[in-house]
Amino acid sequence: MLLAVDIGNTTVALGLFEAKKLVKAWKLKTDRDRTSDDYGATLLDLFRISGHDPGGIAGGIISSVVPPLTPVFEDVCRSFFRVDARIVGPGLKTGMPILYENPLEVGADRIVAAVAAFEKYGGPVIVVDFGTATTFDAVSDKGEYLGGAIAPGIQISAEALYLKTARLPRIEIRKPKKAIGRTTVSSMQSGLYFGYVGLVTNTIEEIRKELGSAARVVATGGFGGLIVPELARIEAFEPDLVLEGLRIIFDRNREG
Repeated sequence: MLLAVDIGNTTVALGLFEAKKLVKAWKLKTDRDRTSDDYGATLLDLFRISGHDPGGIAGGIISSVVPPLTPVFEDVCRSFFRVDARIVGPGLKTGMPILYENPLEVGADRIVAAVAAFEKYGGPVIVVDFGTATTFDAVSDKGEYLGGAIAPGIQISAEALYLKTARLPRIEIRKPKKAIGRTTVSSMQSGLYFGYVGLVTNTIEEIRKELGSAARVVATGGFGGLIVPELARIEAFEPDLVLEGLRIIFDRNREG
């Protein structure tokens, strides 16, 4: 079995693969202060509860946008599962040319998601990841990573309203019944929700003008389930896209 780990700013997504099949996925809160022993003990509990044998792990792969936690999960893989995990970054073959001016600036999760989207849907393709930040990534018909756009995530936007104003409350993000809010909370929900739908829609359209109108659009990320139903341009929602990409990259390097 393969253990795939995607360390994000808000959550750590973990996937357990048997061959090409994702048999179990978990999400843990990202906590820079937790030790490898803490995370390892939690993972062993999750394995026990789900009925999977930790001794069956034969490989590991990690993508991370939180540098302090990368060695923590390397140690988890080594100490608790007896495998040396591969790290997505320089030296690891992805099979996707990166045409960013400085490839080292691109978040590992963005490349991994792009690899999975191109593998599954072909190109050109746009990947929209609704995470802590909302990212838009463009892949050419030749499978080249071209770049994209980065916007504040919807949760960040909501927190900014709460933290930077004197009287606006912290709210639950959800679709309001009407665009014209009759209370402060419903007005904030309207602005956040419908405003964010507009942001995503317009950004996709601008990228398609450059990438080509035939570009398919695939979404992923924790907040995708909330927004995607409003977005006709998005053809598919793949919540485990990054985990699938990690499995693909692991297989490409193992075969090599």
